[in-house]
Amino acid sequence: MIEKQIKRTNLIKTEAKRLGFLSCGISKAEFLETEAPRLENWLSQNMNGEMSYMENHFDKRLDPTKLVEGSKSVISLLLNYYPEEKQHKNTYKISKYAYGTDYHFIIKDKLKTLLNYIQTEIGEVHGRAFVDSAPVLDKAWAAKSGLGWIGKHSNLLTQQVGSFYFIAELIIDLDLAYDHPVTDHCGTCTACIDACPTEAIVEPYKVDGSKCISYFTIELKNELPNSMKNKFDDWMFGCDVCQDVCPWNRFSKPHNEPLFNPHPELLSMTKKDWEEITQEVFQQLFKKSAVKRTKFTGLKRNIEFLKN
Repeated sequence: MIEKQIKRTNLIKTEAKRLGFLSCGISKAEFLETEAPRLENWLSQNMNGEMSYMENHFDKRLDPTKLVEGSKSVISLLLNYYPEEKQHKNTYKISKYAYGTDYHFIIKDKLKTLLNYIQTEIGEVHGRAFVDSAPVLDKAWAAKSGLGWIGKHSNLLTQQVGSFYFIAELIIDLDLAYDHPVTDHCGTCTACIDACPTEAIVEPYKVDGSKCISYFTIELKNELPNSMKNKFDDWMFGCDVCQDVCPWNRFSKPHNEPLFNPHPELLSMTKKDWEEITQEVFQQLFKKSAVKRTKFTGLKRNIEFLKN
């Protein structure tokens, strides 16, 4: 039985690599005991801000067997998005993950292909694919599966490639060979805490989501608070500060997914170009991009806030 599980696990990991995933780790689908009090505490302190959806499906967030009936294994996967070319320094900035085509589409396709492969090679296996669009604690599962550790900035970190990657899961009703967590390698470093422009990393391993630039520029639908004036460091969509300063990201290597490459004009746009952006240019630049989440009006609001 164990031999069969190991064989199937190796088969899945080999196919995940062929599909372009950085790495693949597997955990037993079970209640996340250590995460439960942490999540409850975070929500009770209103660190989710206006992201009320974080309060929904509390049980499902912590227990995949309540999310996918009969589930036995959580397959966690990482996909690199670190770009070869970046925006120049003196312009309004977009988080690197949003340079190209919306990752949801790209990863969902890869996950469907992986699930089809499992069903073809192994037999009748049921499961669901998740790309941060359902109540799944991606980082917790990736850490439990040995793909890295949760850093002081609350992102998943690996010694080999840093943190510029997406996390996704397949939750399936098949027993497999399980991986084990790795050790924390943040040490005494506080680079991310010291660099955060809005002091959102309130203590090591704890981020107040309601103070994060990504929250303000993407999630917050109302006016941006005056208390945050001149604290956004020119970020108009998302923020990469805590990742940019992390020593482990010295090891980030450019991705090889053409769909993640930005629209050619995006990298050359100046502050003036952004300030004069029209709805038409917005549609061209961000046709299938995650930036569409904030809409044209949201991006204009963010730019105005940075400009004044």
